[in-house]
Amino acid sequence: MVNIINRTKYNDFKSFFPLIEHYYERTLKVLEIEDNYVLSLIICGPVSIRKINREYRNIDKETDVISFALLDNDETIEYEDRIELGDIFINRNRVLSQAEEYNHSIKREFVFLFVHGLLHLLGYDHMNKEDEKKMFALQKKIIGDLK
Repeated sequence: MVNIINRTKYNDFKSFFPLIEHYYERTLKVLEIEDNYVLSLIICGPVSIRKINREYRNIDKETDVISFALLDNDETIEYEDRIELGDIFINRNRVLSQAEEYNHSIKREFVFLFVHGLLHLLGYDHMNKEDEKKMFALQKKIIGDLK
């Protein structure tokens, strides 16, 4: 289950929210993981994400997506029958600019960044070439030919 929180004054991604739940479920299916998680997707602006990046990663610049996995710790938070997976922060402005830069739809970029963040929450990373290849192949498999 994905809780979506919009911290911007814009509602331009609202029509994509059902897609987020779909791609959450698809990701778990592709990875053969049971759907027993809850996570939060927070849509924010460039100032907020830069502050988060600076405070938690010591990188003083804006980015497109940041994930905070709770499963990295020994402790987990449980809600009834679900485990809190963590938070994904997506920079609204970067969704728009990267969609234009990569010449694809805003919908595809929004879903891509969500899936990228979700894979991070599930323990995937791209710190070396081998891990990057594996993670990016998974992203492609999950997203498919979404336009």
